[in-house]
Amino acid sequence: MSAASATSATTTTYREAARQALRAALAADPRVFLMGEDVGAYGGTYAVSRGLLDEFGPARVRDTPLSESGFVGAGVGAAMNGMRPIVEIMTVNFALLALDQLVNGAALMRHMSGGQFHVPLVVRMATGAGRQLAAQHSHSLEGWFAHVPGLRVAAPATVEDARWMLATALADPDPVILFEHVGLYGLEGELPEPGAPVDLTRAAVRRPGTDVSLVTYGGSLPKALRAAAHLAETGVDAEVVDLRVLRPLDLDTVVASVTRTHRLVVIDEMWRTGSLAGEVAAAVAERAFYQLDAPIARVCSVEVPIPYPKHLEDAALPTVDAIVAAARATLEGGP
Repeated sequence: MSAASATSATTTTYREAARQALRAALAADPRVFLMGEDVGAYGGTYAVSRGLLDEFGPARVRDTPLSESGFVGAGVGAAMNGMRPIVEIMTVNFALLALDQLVNGAALMRHMSGGQFHVPLVVRMATGAGRQLAAQHSHSLEGWFAHVPGLRVAAPATVEDARWMLATALADPDPVILFEHVGLYGLEGELPEPGAPVDLTRAAVRRPGTDVSLVTYGGSLPKALRAAAHLAETGVDAEVVDLRVLRPLDLDTVVASVTRTHRLVVIDEMWRTGSLAGEVAAAVAERAFYQLDAPIARVCSVEVPIPYPKHLEDAALPTVDAIVAAARATLEGGP
């Protein structure tokens, strides 16, 4: 049997792929358990853990009080004592209540103990806007966490990554944060079987191109791909790079892309000031300045709290049209 015939693919959703990942992790290792607000009886705020309580019981799928500092701290302690906890935080905004546990605790433990202690903790959380959940449930703060040494930060943006990133994260002896964009849960895609754990050190070129590099991650990836399709209609061949891992950044893949296209647009749902897009732009300017034929462009969220009304929420976020316009501007600004 050929390698091609040995591989099949099914169409599924991002939500179901994430559920499959959780189910496989719980089944494979008795040290793994899931905990967070509403992960059990309710089935998860975004229905990712639906059915897992019945399948694995309350010792492995644990509903917690509404206290992020409490249950994230419990996850840190469990990880240090030999367990492999998966902690779900309902939304990134609520993760701010657990910054002490994550930033002052989990991220620093290996360094402060001289390598004697590790924190094999995985934290999953929803991020981003687009579902009219208003300001306290809709922001993109991934860059805040990607700023911190000691944390590995990733953003699965495809069905395949939603299925296979978790296994790699659980194998890491140190804390890993997985950001799942709320706009992706209903995304449909092909899930190849058999699959394999995702390399959490590498970005992925999702669409090859020669004229301009569109670099993004998470919920902005579908927008970048749609923008590339629009650009192709007028003869512009855009390359789309999915960062995938936000700490450590795979700058080699980004620089290689810019070396091919000589133009760069970074799309980031964070606010522009202090954004991850700024870090990518600065790094490319440092490492590949003479490869650029035009100034680097950034497409970010408007610097306001994310509004509740649909038309205002849409206006505050990066759009396909804005990405297309930024790409065209880099082409017009070339030699």
